[in-house]
Amino acid sequence: MREGEEHVTDQAALAHHGTSAQAVGAFLRRRCEQIAQRWADEALFRTVFTVSRDEALEAARAVVEALAAVAMSDRIEDPGAPGFATVREQLARTAAARGRAGATSERIAHEVAALRPSITELLSADLADARREDLCASLVSLTVLLGTLRLVVLETTLSSDEQLIERQRLQLLEVTTPVIKLWTGIVAVPLIGTLDSARSQVVMESLLDAVVAQQARFVILDITGVPTVDSLVAQHLMKTVAAARLMGAECIVSGIRPAIAQTIVHLGIDLGSVVTRASLADALGHALHRQGAVIVDQTAGGIQR
Repeated sequence: MREGEEHVTDQAALAHHGTSAQAVGAFLRRRCEQIAQRWADEALFRTVFTVSRDEALEAARAVVEALAAVAMSDRIEDPGAPGFATVREQLARTAAARGRAGATSERIAHEVAALRPSITELLSADLADARREDLCASLVSLTVLLGTLRLVVLETTLSSDEQLIERQRLQLLEVTTPVIKLWTGIVAVPLIGTLDSARSQVVMESLLDAVVAQQARFVILDITGVPTVDSLVAQHLMKTVAAARLMGAECIVSGIRPAIAQTIVHLGIDLGSVVTRASLADALGHALHRQGAVIVDQTAGGIQR
């Protein structure tokens, strides 16, 4: 069959292939390579897959094939169509990379919209001799399909952003909750800011790991930087103290300011079983004394403590 005859046959098949959506699906499958070649040079793919154009082409080809599957299933308006799973998986890397590069959701949506002209031009050329009604119906279906693709990409972008924010939040918790070795067998956790459930869990896990790694006998929880202590914060502290005891370490809470002491008394919180000290220095001195160390204050004329 000559090339001209093949083109006419393709047009006829497209114009009469079930619904207009299914006709678009047939078009996408037939012209997959041509579309992928064009899309591989678009910003959405080009700026992400920077190692080689082959990677951009492979990604574009996978998206086109997935869109064809969605169109053939006649679910071009359904973001939950099975075919879009491949799109989500393929574009998840795109969204993450674009997010790391500082691109906004609006910019990504614009780059998805930029995919439309090249494919619309190709479809119009493919249906140049088809009935006007068939051409219009196919163009509408293609527009709807690409609109749904845009929605899927935005959802993927937002999901990637949320996951990135959550990872950064956990990393920030770890950074703001360091476990410091003060002396042989003595570690300290200086707490700064609000102590909520998520952060308390990070504190407990980091602390217990340090107890094992440092073979610590004493753990100091310094709450000098905690603005307020309520019943929830006190509960978190007691759980951490109990966990440290189970690991064989004695826990000391330091940084009990007058205002916090009054709040604890007012709330009726019982810290009687917990060793407390006014400052981190006092807590360290207590721990050293319990280990049999002798502290000499040179500024006070060599007085032993």
